[in-house]
Amino acid sequence: MSTVIGREELISRVGRAESAQTLFSTLAAQLRTAVPYDAAVWRATDPETGMMTSPIVAENIDDRSCAVYWQYELFGEKINLFRDLVRAPVPVAGLWESTGGELNRSTLYKGFLAPRGVHDELRAVLRVDGRPHGYVSLFRLAGRPPFSAVERRFIEGLATPIARRLRSYAKQRPDRATEGLSGTGLLLFGTDGALISANDEARRHLEEMPEGPTAVTGLGIRIPLWVHNTAMRARAIAEEREHGTARIRMRSRTGHWLICHASCLREGEGRLGVSAVVIERAPVSEVTPLIVQAYELSDRELEVTRRVARGLPTGRIAEELHLSPHTVRDHIKAIFAKLNVSSRGELVGKLFTEYYEPEQRV
Repeated sequence: MSTVIGREELISRVGRAESAQTLFSTLAAQLRTAVPYDAAVWRATDPETGMMTSPIVAENIDDRSCAVYWQYELFGEKINLFRDLVRAPVPVAGLWESTGGELNRSTLYKGFLAPRGVHDELRAVLRVDGRPHGYVSLFRLAGRPPFSAVERRFIEGLATPIARRLRSYAKQRPDRATEGLSGTGLLLFGTDGALISANDEARRHLEEMPEGPTAVTGLGIRIPLWVHNTAMRARAIAEEREHGTARIRMRSRTGHWLICHASCLREGEGRLGVSAVVIERAPVSEVTPLIVQAYELSDRELEVTRRVARGLPTGRIAEELHLSPHTVRDHIKAIFAKLNVSSRGELVGKLFTEYYEPEQRV
């Protein structure tokens, strides 16, 4: 007989997970004793764009369904959208509760959940400092009660600690025994979302992607859901259903940073055409903000760190930030403690060089 795990014990176990993949697997193995569910999807997200990135762990949901589900998020659903929960006072919501039990108000329910026998969905955004680091979907089949207010509060209490742990993984260094791939990968997706073309560099980048839900294409190439989603998001932006950019940062199997971004092209007379997805090595400027957030530097500490990286002396930093030299020294001392370094050179090295191959260093 399973023992119901408490929130603090679950947070403790998650805190010992060595990777985001392990964290999600730990949650999948332990959470259902406290909040029973029949299927789930756990997704890491890029904290700047709120788009899903790697890893993604799906329980009792096939890869194709994962992709179809997300199409509703981008093109059809209006209730409990993740982008709205990111900004909501409480980043957790149940579909039954939000519809007052009138589930047919949801296009996701009518077109996706009901045909699969799902009776309720509980969504949660794992956020810290206002930024999303993960999305969770828990599903209950017909015959079970809807998710309760107590269960929603339980998940709410997990959101920030888990997000903080997800954020911390950006500190992990890539495998120094391997080199990150160079070259720019290009994928073209048709108006129906199907892959129609890919260059050799894209194929190599895709081969280095971690495990997760994928779609097999007519070209025999497996496209991870987080890559395919950038193409779908680009089309949604072009159709003015979404705002922002279709852009994510992700890591290869060996821990090297990549960036994936997409745009929807237009044909004659302004008609929307193919979506182009680019995959390439992430520049230092794209990765440094993630590293800084992982070390939990404050906004002021980040301002000081940027000036230290420029080689400015304490007096000049104080002038630019309108602080006293003593206050600047206090900030630098706190920054050193957070990053476990003892000199400005070590600080710059830890934030700006340790996560890149030699040819990328600045």
